[in-house]
Amino acid sequence: MASFDIISKVDPQTMDNAVNVARKEIMNRYDFRDTKGSLEFDKKNNEVHISMENDMRLQHTEDVLIGKMVKQGLDATALDFSKEPYASGAMVKKDIKVKAGIDKETSKKIMKIIKDSKAKVSAAMMDETIRVTGKKIDDLQQVIALLRTNAEEIGMPLQYVNMKS
Repeated sequence: MASFDIISKVDPQTMDNAVNVARKEIMNRYDFRDTKGSLEFDKKNNEVHISMENDMRLQHTEDVLIGKMVKQGLDATALDFSKEPYASGAMVKKDIKVKAGIDKETSKKIMKIIKDSKAKVSAAMMDETIRVTGKKIDDLQQVIALLRTNAEEIGMPLQYVNMKS
């Protein structure tokens, strides 16, 4: 039986590099001159912390961060922008969670997409991964192609690892 695993994770070192490059660009940009803001990546909690003087600079910092993530080969959908910015003294702060692992709702979406495709494979949930097994590797590759075309519906970056025949 052939199988592969579906996971969702972001390499912390690559994410740290993207944040560092974004921080350097912000420090060198003319429109951010004399800013007291900061941009940090917390590897332990898997969060990006942004602190700026106003909402406009906060939004531009997010845009720069997304651009640098794409240049580093990371998917920007791994960031969870659902938390609202909050005021802290004269600064506006925002904590952006970096998604890691497949949550139950997303795994249900993925399992439904696989079942609706009528492919001759079976999918099983294991903690934060999904294992897909089938008799032929062609069926597994068909499932990978199907999930890549439905990436927008899933809403998070997926990696396909441990392909075994």
